[in-house]
Amino acid sequence: MDAILHFASPASPIDYLKIPIQTLKVGSLGIHNLLGLARSKKSRIMIASTSEVYGDPTVHPQPEEYYGNVNPVGPRGVYDEAKRFQEAMTMAYHTYHKVDTRIVRIFNTYGPRMRLNDGRVLPAFIGQALRGEDLTIFGDGLQTRSFCYVDDLIEGIYRLLMSDYVLPVNIGNPAEITIKDFAEEIIKLTGTNQKIVFKPLPKDDPKQRQPDITKAREILKWEPKVSRAEGLKITYDYFKSLPKEVLYHRDHKSFESFIR
Repeated sequence: MDAILHFASPASPIDYLKIPIQTLKVGSLGIHNLLGLARSKKSRIMIASTSEVYGDPTVHPQPEEYYGNVNPVGPRGVYDEAKRFQEAMTMAYHTYHKVDTRIVRIFNTYGPRMRLNDGRVLPAFIGQALRGEDLTIFGDGLQTRSFCYVDDLIEGIYRLLMSDYVLPVNIGNPAEITIKDFAEEIIKLTGTNQKIVFKPLPKDDPKQRQPDITKAREILKWEPKVSRAEGLKITYDYFKSLPKEVLYHRDHKSFESFIR
């Protein structure tokens, strides 16, 4: 089977806030070009969408049928709306041109080889702990995330690609945790004694994030297997192995402004 996988897009808030126009283009012009290629080659195409299409949700956990609560003109809109448009364009090609399409909505994912300074909360916390810095929480720490280990994610993506299901499917781990509890888990994991410091919450930052994976369980026979404790240990061992010049190389201004 020939397949095209469109996973190209900045996903870190640091990255997409630096290059907002390019982020919008890859979710619009980029997908238009690839859908045209898939049509001409009679190839299956899968797009990587995101839990960010749900915005700051008013429905919890988030099922695929939920339309979302997104601010299209806010700072995160360049990423959120690019992905929402990408889904709409993909379904239009499926409906009108009969292109064989798949849409995966990826929730928070972690694992080895993440960038320490990409603005995501897990590498941010581990990097701060390893450098002996206090852990920074934006907001009151009661906002939630659900972290899926990368191996589980890849298995879910592959199963969806090989399935016959064309509507969006959530792939993520429904084990929800508050950011404050997560920071305390990282302190315990790293054996450090840093404090937790609180700063203002960035605009439009989602307060809750938890996937409803009923469809993945029923259609793909998939659910995450790696516990957070196991996945964090593997990820922490990776970060510990990094040379010091990598550990200490970061842009403070951009890094500390958009941790999510």
